[in-house]
Amino acid sequence: MRKYEIMYIVRSDLDEQAVQAVVEKFQGIINNGGEVTKLNVMGKRRLAYEINKNRDGIYVLVNFTATPEVVKELDRVMRITDEVIRYMIVQDVA
Repeated sequence: MRKYEIMYIVRSDLDEQAVQAVVEKFQGIINNGGEVTKLNVMGKRRLAYEINKNRDGIYVLVNFTATPEVVKELDRVMRITDEVIRYMIVQDVA
């Protein structure tokens, strides 16, 4: 298993329960073959530029260990989730 880090931005027009549901959805995918080591919901922040008519977003940072198959599935689900504005998965080398 390898260490990874994912940062994703959720639409800011969602209520707190919807944001929590999105976070739990992705945690469930990671826990299906990996382990979340750190989760940080950073809160609402102003975006550097407008993305799909959104000026603000809720930032979430997750550190986890998983197999490459889990990361592939996470990437696939992130692409089709409408609540996610942007995301980036990187392998943690530290």
